[in-house]
Amino acid sequence: MKNITIRDEFIKLGQLLKMAGLTSSGLESKIVILNGEVKVNGEVRLERGKKIYHGDLVEFQGETIMVKSRLKEI
Repeated sequence: MKNITIRDEFIKLGQLLKMAGLTSSGLESKIVILNGEVKVNGEVRLERGKKIYHGDLVEFQGETIMVKSRLKEI
């Protein structure tokens, strides 16, 4: 499992995939999301702009990402 810490309350799904290094561009993120290849908290999500919050789990190509927010750590 890979931990990603974000600065804000949430991050959009497409941005998270790129930030985590799982996709190389916003376009690639869009394509894999629309193809149903990404799960959020165990459910396939098709919205690139889906808001991902502290504690959410994102799965793609056998990788699991745990999202943490610095706002929750303060």
